[in-house]
Amino acid sequence: MKKNRLETFSDGVLAIIITIMVLELKVPEGYEFKNLAILAPKFLSYVLSFIYLAIYWNNHHHLMHTVNKLTSGILWANMNLLFWLSLIPFTTAWVGENITHCDPMSLYGFILLMAAVSYWLLSNRIIDSEGNKSLLLKAIGKDFKGKISIVIYAIGILSLQFVSWIAPILYILVAILWIIPDRRIKNNLT
Repeated sequence: MKKNRLETFSDGVLAIIITIMVLELKVPEGYEFKNLAILAPKFLSYVLSFIYLAIYWNNHHHLMHTVNKLTSGILWANMNLLFWLSLIPFTTAWVGENITHCDPMSLYGFILLMAAVSYWLLSNRIIDSEGNKSLLLKAIGKDFKGKISIVIYAIGILSLQFVSWIAPILYILVAILWIIPDRRIKNNLT
């Protein structure tokens, strides 16, 4: 299999995930702007999830540029990532309906955590397939940014047992950390 087939499939899955997510936003009763206020929690959870999906799409694009040869490990690691990303619309909808409750926010954080771990695994499968000559290894080094994201998600999930407002702030913090595409890869490709 050529990597463009993997990229096309992944792009299609992400497009479907975003489409499913936006279809969860329902039109409110009424015809005035004040009727939109009830949708604020749903819209905020949608915006954050959309940003996360855009981050993954963008960084996945850069990641695939480092692949010279696909292996079954890369294919399965990519499917693992897509699996966790495909659960984002479900957790986004649940958080949007119950934004102040710990269980939906905890599950949302767990899905983000598993997506981050899956991205890390995919990166490692790519590095393993390329060996010491790996462009990705050269670009990300010890991958502090990836590892600290995983730690922040875990802290966010654990914080929900004590102070519920910390977790959403930590989830937003990770999004801010990644909002600018990972230039480490791009800079090493040129």
